[in-house]
Amino acid sequence: MIRNLARDVRAFTSNVFLVTGETTALVDAGANFDAVVRIREHVDHLDRVYLTHTHPDHVENLPAIREAFGVETWGYDAESEYVDHAIGDGETVRIGDDDYTALHTPGHKPDHLCFYARATGVCFAGDLVFENGGFGRTDLAGGDRETLIRSIDALYDAIDDLTALHVGHGPSVTERPIDDLELAAQAARM
Repeated sequence: MIRNLARDVRAFTSNVFLVTGETTALVDAGANFDAVVRIREHVDHLDRVYLTHTHPDHVENLPAIREAFGVETWGYDAESEYVDHAIGDGETVRIGDDDYTALHTPGHKPDHLCFYARATGVCFAGDLVFENGGFGRTDLAGGDRETLIRSIDALYDAIDDLTALHVGHGPSVTERPIDDLELAAQAARM
C-alpha cells in the first residue's frame, strides 16, 4: 500500500510516501511537520528511506526519522550527509512488495532519482515531473533545463506501462499518467 503522509500538511514540504509490504519504506522524508507521528499512525518500524533527491523540503525530517526508527537512507549521492548507501543508475531496490529500478534523472538537482516498478507501472518521480505537465525547477543550484529535458525523455523511454505517477509535490497522477509525462516533456522544451 502507498500512502502520502504529507497529503494534508499546510507547510512547505515534499510529499512523503509510506510504502508497506515486504519492505516498509519511505520515499522522501519531507519537512516542516512531524513525520514520525504520521509514520507511527501506520507502522511501528521502517526498513529503509529512499530519497529522490536532497533538497531541504525532501530531507529536513530525516534526522528525526533516523533517530525514531534507527533507519538508514538510500540515495544517489553517497557524499551527502543524508545518504547512508548509494544507489546507482539502473540499480534495483525493493520498495514495499515490488522491485523498482532507480533511474538517475538530474536536471532539477544533480542527485535526482526516479524509482520505477515495471511489474506494476508505478513511478516515484520526485521533482522531475508533476501533474498536468509540470516539471521541476532548474533555477536552483545544480539545476539545468537541457539536462532536465534529457532526464524526462529518459524516464519516458524507460517506461513500458505507467499506471501511477507519485510526484514530489501535488497530487499523484493515476488517470492516464503517461499523458502528464508527455506534457511535461513538451512544456520543458518551451
